[in-house]
Amino acid sequence: MRLARPALALLLTAAALPALAHTGADAGAHHHGFLAGFMHPLTGLDHLAAMLAVGLWSALAARNGRELLAAPLGFAAMLLAGALMGLAGVALPAVEPMIAASLLVLGLLVFTRKRLPAFASAALVGVFAIFHGLAHGQELAGETDAALTLAGMLAATVLLHAAGIGLGWALRRANHWLPRLAGVAVALLGAALLGGVT
Repeated sequence: MRLARPALALLLTAAALPALAHTGADAGAHHHGFLAGFMHPLTGLDHLAAMLAVGLWSALAARNGRELLAAPLGFAAMLLAGALMGLAGVALPAVEPMIAASLLVLGLLVFTRKRLPAFASAALVGVFAIFHGLAHGQELAGETDAALTLAGMLAATVLLHAAGIGLGWALRRANHWLPRLAGVAVALLGAALLGGVT
């Protein structure tokens, strides 16, 4: 029970951050550079929820180190790949709906603690990460400091994955309802965003 209080405080803090946040590529003009890129996943509700959920699910469902790291590393790698695609002018349909769908799916994975083989975990989150990255790459196309902005974004993504893993590890045996509650919250956010873009 000692672990549940700090975990609840961390969840409430994370929930409070997005009150002033935008939700990604549809937010309008952005400042660029490493710091702006670093802050974007921390202040965009959709990105913050997705990054934390990937780490949380990994910690709750993994049985070994390979499974623990597969989804976070897969997400980070494919986020970068998607961003580079966006910078190169690649366009895919349904970018915003896929970002919203990623939250719905990740929330359900956290809620159920569904275990998948390492490769399947990385592939599943990797598909969604391409769309998250693509939105940012398109947003930054033509900017001279796009590489710095993407580096900041990737650094924050990795840190949020690590925070999600830490939170999930703390809750793995200490509590059953808090991670389920977090999963429901992420899934509901995804469903709400999906309803708004479809």
